[in-house]
Amino acid sequence: MLVQLILKSKAGAAVVTVAPDASVGDAASLLSDKGIGTVVVSSDGKKAEGILSERDIVRELGKSGSGCLAKPVSAYMTTKLVTCSSQSNVEDILKQMTEGRFRHMPVLDEDGSMVGLVSLGDVVKAQLAEIAMEKNALEGMIMGH
Repeated sequence: MLVQLILKSKAGAAVVTVAPDASVGDAASLLSDKGIGTVVVSSDGKKAEGILSERDIVRELGKSGSGCLAKPVSAYMTTKLVTCSSQSNVEDILKQMTEGRFRHMPVLDEDGSMVGLVSLGDVVKAQLAEIAMEKNALEGMIMGH
């Protein structure tokens, strides 16, 4: 299965971005308001410059206290992004996320512009749906339908 199938199932789900100079507190509010776990850091809303997760914020709160909320997201964002394309294989994405211990991956087109964001939950849901379809097909074959 390809990532493009996941993106189609999320039709209309825009990638939530925040500017690198936005405060960590503003990013935390955005995460809370949208009910999401990660925001992509982008100056123009098209090119991914980094990613900031709720885990990143909590870790920094634990280290340095609430003062980090006034600092820019660029101070704490992950800049070594692991990305994929819409033609990437879902099994490969799942392996990368599991081994890298991260839950969100920006999906980029050929020119590096973001076309979506897939989460570990999206990938697992797609894998489970594929397994269910295969199970039903095999049961149909066994039953002679």
